[in-house]
Amino acid sequence: MVTRTARILVAACSLAAGAVAVHTAVNLRYLRRPSPDAPTTDESIAVLIPARNEAETVGATVRSALAQEGISRLRVTVLDDGSTDGTADVVEALASSDPRLRLELGGEAPPPRGWLGKPWACARLAATAPDVDIVCFVDADVILHPHAIRAAVATLREGGFALVAPYPRQLTGSWLERLVQPLVTWSWAATMPVRWAESSQRPSLSAANGQLLVLDGPGYAAIGGHGAVRSNVLEDIGLMRALKRGGFATSTVDGSGLAECRMYDGTTEVVDGYAKSLWSAFGGPVQSAAACAGLVAIFVIPGAAAVVARDRTTRAIGAAGYAAGVASRALVARRTGEPVLPDALAHPLSISAFAILTGISWQRHARGLNSWKGRPVTVGSSA
Repeated sequence: MVTRTARILVAACSLAAGAVAVHTAVNLRYLRRPSPDAPTTDESIAVLIPARNEAETVGATVRSALAQEGISRLRVTVLDDGSTDGTADVVEALASSDPRLRLELGGEAPPPRGWLGKPWACARLAATAPDVDIVCFVDADVILHPHAIRAAVATLREGGFALVAPYPRQLTGSWLERLVQPLVTWSWAATMPVRWAESSQRPSLSAANGQLLVLDGPGYAAIGGHGAVRSNVLEDIGLMRALKRGGFATSTVDGSGLAECRMYDGTTEVVDGYAKSLWSAFGGPVQSAAACAGLVAIFVIPGAAAVVARDRTTRAIGAAGYAAGVASRALVARRTGEPVLPDALAHPLSISAFAILTGISWQRHARGLNSWKGRPVTVGSSA
C-alpha cells in the first residue's frame, strides 16, 4: 500500500512537471523579444536611475544609458539616495562632460511614513521628468545594450502597451547565485501564459523586474506613478498590477538581448536580498507555504524518487519527472543565454534553496529584521 501510494504521488508530480515543460516550450514560442533593428524614435525619453551605495556599478550603468542609439531626445537622471560610498562623485564626474545627464541629491532623510525606499526614490526621479513621452526606470547595476531603450519603446508602441517589462540576462558568480538567480526568469517563463497575460486585466498575471521598466509617460501618470505602490516591497510587479487595474495593457518580454545584470554579488547578498522581499511575493504566509509546497512537489519529489524509491517503476517515473523539470529550466536558459548545463541539472536544488529563502524571509519579516542597504524594509514605517 505504501509503495502504491508513493507511486501515485510521484506519478502525479511527474505529470505536473511534464505539463510545465510543455507549457514552457509553448510560452517561449510566443514570448516577445524586442528587435535590435527597431526604428529610431523622436519621442522624449527619460532614463531614471535610483542609486544608493552603487559607486562600483553606477558608472557603467550611466555610460550604457548615455550610449543609447536611435534616440534624439534622451535625458538621464540619477538620484543619489543618501549614499555614503562616493556614488554621487562618480555620477557628477560623468555629468560634467555630458549635458544630457543630471544628478539629483536625495539627502539622508528616510522616506516619508508609508513609503518604502525604492518607490520613494523612483517617485522623486519621476518628478524631474513630468511631461516626457517615455519613462524608463533602470537599476544602478544594469548594463544596457546600445539598442535597448529604442527596441523596448518600439515593442511598447507596437503592442499598445502602457508598460513593457524586459527581464535582463541574469549574471551569476557564487554557487548560491547560480542556484537561485535563474529562477528569476524561469519562474514566469515556465508558469505564466505570457500572451494571455497581455490581454488579461487579472493582476495575478503580472511579472515585472524593476531592473528595467519602460512605461508610457501619460499611463504612468494616470495611475499616480510610484505613489500607487508606495508601500510595495515588490514595487515593479505592483506597478504592472496597478496599470492592469486601471485598464491598461502590459507586457512581460525577453530582455536578455537588451541588458544584463548581476543582481546580487555573493552568497550573503543573495540571502539578504531575497529575504527582504520573498515574504511579500505570494500574498501571505499560507499562500507562500502553498506555493513552496507545490514547487517542491513538482520539481523535487520526482528527482528524489528517482534516487531513493525502492521499486524500479517508481524510480523510472521519478526520473521522467526530473527530466521534465530539467528540460523546462534548460529551455529558458537557452533562450536567455544563461548557463544551461550543468546548472539545469540542479533544478531540484534550486527549488529547495528558493523554499528555504522564503522561510528565512518570513522569519525575518516576523521579527522586523529585514533591511537593505542600511534601511529597514518595514511597510508602513517611516523608513
